Amino acid sequence: MGSLKLGIIFLISFFFHSTKSKLSYTETTETEICVTEDKHMNKKLENTVEHHVNTGFGLVSVIVCGDREKPALITYPDLALNHMSCFQGLFFCPEAASLLLHNFCIYHISPPGHELGAAPICPNDSVPSAEGLADQILEVLNYFGLGVVMCMGVTAGAYILTLFAMKYRERVLGLILVSPVCKAPSWSEWFYNKVASNLLYFYGMCGVVKEFLLQRYFSKEVRGNMEVPESDIVQACRRLLDERQSINIMRFLHAIDRRPDITSGLKKLKCRTLVFIGDQSPFYSEAVHMAANLDRRYCALVEVQACGSMVTEEQPHAMLIPMEYFLMGYGLYRPSCLTESPRSPLCHSCISPELLSPESMGLKLKPIKTRVSA
Repeated sequence: MGSLKLGIIFLISFFFHSTKSKLSYTETTETEICVTEDKHMNKKLENTVEHHVNTGFGLVSVIVCGDREKPALITYPDLALNHMSCFQGLFFCPEAASLLLHNFCIYHISPPGHELGAAPICPNDSVPSAEGLADQILEVLNYFGLGVVMCMGVTAGAYILTLFAMKYRERVLGLILVSPVCKAPSWSEWFYNKVASNLLYFYGMCGVVKEFLLQRYFSKEVRGNMEVPESDIVQACRRLLDERQSINIMRFLHAIDRRPDITSGLKKLKCRTLVFIGDQSPFYSEAVHMAANLDRRYCALVEVQACGSMVTEEQPHAMLIPMEYFLMGYGLYRPSCLTESPRSPLCHSCISPELLSPESMGLKLKPIKTRVSA
């Protein structure tokens, strides 16, 4: 039974059959690992610089974190968020941070006017379309002299990055998409967006808009109720939403609300794609639809139980094992000194096979038909 469960976990790595590197064991104590890991992560997080890139749609804030000699991983957040409110949970998860910062230089791209301390955008400035925002990413890559990049986006950000990958396939190495959308807005989404847009225009970031956004991001469990208080991540997100400029959010909302259906172009994507979706996300059916329309040879879908749309904040630990196997396909690993530690989920010898079952990790792995080329 243990081997069967391990086989399910390895389903994610179906497109990594060419990887031949083996893990090496290094004896070290958990305390030593924790100290070493924290030192490496803190050093890399300290090497963070904000750039303002002038594009055809105005200035764009890009937070660069890590060694620029390494391969590039660009991130794009969901509506009304930036890297602090959308990806902080993932990058503050020590194991995930060691995996990503060890292998990549991170470029956190904020939608126009969504960065910390952003001023209101002039109402007379033209509102970019979703396609315009995708073109803006190309300008950012050219500014930094980046060639092929790995992409990670959440919901609206996932749509923008997918559109970018479809338009500029030669510039995208792979996609990590969290609660993505690919269809035009449904009538219900259009209605809610229209109400939110009017509230933002007349009342700013009022309580109703905050609740609308928090329901978009998080599951019921962490949002709390009359008997259970909100979780810390929801309270922190609520505070960060207070800092957003209403007009800037409206502009991004208008761009996403006018997005076209890109389903027909998904089959043309040949880059490997890893899709995460929380089973309580309002975009659950969209993400499943998108995964079903991607080329199954290059795509894997991971469902995270008891989680909303923003898996990066609500359950970042659930992303670790799928991302590790995903990046193995590119020859990328966590630091060798941590590879076979008791804290590493890749250490099968130190963890009971039962703990690697999808149920124990809070994951539901969708069955995937694979075809390995000769």
